[in-house]
Amino acid sequence: MSDDAPVEDSKGEQIQEAEREAAKQRLLAQAEADRIPVEETTRAVPDRRWRRGQQ
Repeated sequence: MSDDAPVEDSKGEQIQEAEREAAKQRLLAQAEADRIPVEETTRAVPDRRWRRGQQ
């Protein structure tokens, strides 16, 4: 019976690894869906108002 335990542990580790990989892929897919392409962003315009008091 001791021969069964390592096989089950290995199988459990494989299942956990597969679940981690699936979760990683879901996160990457969500991040890609939420990503804003560079072409759709606007260029930041510097706000120089804060410098008025320093001049």
